Amino acid sequence: MNEKQVEGKQGETEAKTYLQQHGYTIICMNFRCIQGEIDIVAKEKDTIIFVEVKTRTSKRYGEAREAVDSKKQKHIYEAARYFLYKTKMEEAYTRIDVIEVYMLKRGGIKINHIKEIM
Repeated sequence: MNEKQVEGKQGETEAKTYLQQHGYTIICMNFRCIQGEIDIVAKEKDTIIFVEVKTRTSKRYGEAREAVDSKKQKHIYEAARYFLYKTKMEEAYTRIDVIEVYMLKRGGIKINHIKEIM
C-alpha cells in the first residue's frame, strides 16, 4: 500500500472507533460491488447508515467533504441500494453520511461527522 492508502485505512479505523463510541453498531467495512464501495455500513437504532470516510492531513486543497461530489454520491447511493437488496433490508430507513478525518501535524486527530449528505 502507498502512503495515501495507509492514511485512508487509518482514517477508516478512526471513523469506525468514533462511530462505536457514539453508539453505532458496525455492520461491515469496505463493502464493494460493481456500483462502487462503501467505507462503513453502520446501524443506529432503526437506521442503516452508509458512511464515506475522507482522510486529510490538511485543508490546503479544501475540506475533505468536497471530495464527495455528485458523481461520488451517485456511486455511494447505487452501492447502498445493492447492499440493501443483497442483505434483504430494502425496507430499512437509511441515510448517507460523510466523516472527515483530519490527521493533525502534532499527532492528534480531528473528526467531523456530517449527517445526511443527500
